[in-house]
Amino acid sequence: MASARHWEQDKEATVYVGQLDERVTDSLIWELMLQAGRIVNVYLPKDRVTQIHQGYGFVEFLSEEDADYAAKIMNQVRLYGKAIRVNKASADKQKTVEVGAELFVGNLDPMVDERTLYDTFGRFGSLVTAPKIARDDVNISKCYGFVSFANFEASDAAIANMNGQYLMNKEISVQYAYKKDGKGERHGDEAERMLADEARKHNVQPNIQPLPAQLFSTPASAAPPPMQNGGGPGMGYMPNGNYHAAPPPHQSQPPPRPSAQTPLPPPPSDLPARPPRSHAGYGGPPSMMPPGFTGPGQPPFPQPQAGSPQPPMGGPPQFAPPPGFTPNGFPPPGMPPGFRPGPPAAYGSR
Repeated sequence: MASARHWEQDKEATVYVGQLDERVTDSLIWELMLQAGRIVNVYLPKDRVTQIHQGYGFVEFLSEEDADYAAKIMNQVRLYGKAIRVNKASADKQKTVEVGAELFVGNLDPMVDERTLYDTFGRFGSLVTAPKIARDDVNISKCYGFVSFANFEASDAAIANMNGQYLMNKEISVQYAYKKDGKGERHGDEAERMLADEARKHNVQPNIQPLPAQLFSTPASAAPPPMQNGGGPGMGYMPNGNYHAAPPPHQSQPPPRPSAQTPLPPPPSDLPARPPRSHAGYGGPPSMMPPGFTGPGQPPFPQPQAGSPQPPMGGPPQFAPPPGFTPNGFPPPGMPPGFRPGPPAAYGSR
């Protein structure tokens, strides 16, 4: 049961035993766990000075089946009045390391929230925690936040691509955040990078916390348009980013026109009465018609009697020429027949 044997044990066939009373010994744990299966090793880490165990230990069985059975039947068994904890060592909390790839994002617009930081910086790599926005007591943004990546490759890429860029019309600053020890040192130094490399070589993963569900939910303003008439989404929506799979836009049909046989609806009863129809030809009063005009509702021109002289110009009597009017080609009154007047003298000639 040497301590060196613990580092060579089969992790899949080993159980963790915790919450042990200080009076518990290696022999007692051996006798208790022997009831579950054949034991290879029992190891309780002890203090170098007092030689008292530190409240936990490991028991290695000969097979994985015996270890599984011990974890089922021995968990919460009481020793000296204390319920012990027994579970598979491989299922226990794995060793984690804080990488230190934490970035400070400053000069943020007050409208930038955690989802905006996640959408902006999540494209560079995995995040170990959800982005954080510093806020005051009334939940108003202090215009800066923090983003933690799982490795330095992602954080270096985020600084190279986002420092000095505009986010919501404000130029942001992206750099490594200060360490929490208060010594004024920033993350991302050579010591942290060497520790991260060593942890990766020994398959020690960073402690990645589950991200809240609201970071992945689609906001209401960005939701696709509703279905139209049982068809696909409205025009402009491309499912899965594939425009070939987008349905054609909905063709709206114009309302049908009423046919000529369709009777018009009756007019409203509160409209004023229609004025009487005019009998004049163009809709005006009869007094505005010129004398002798024959139109709807006007008497025809009087017919000349037999033997009566015809009115000159063939017009009605009301349009007789004035006295002294001589038609072209006839001599003026008092002149002998065949007389033709000469052309009028030009204006200004003598």
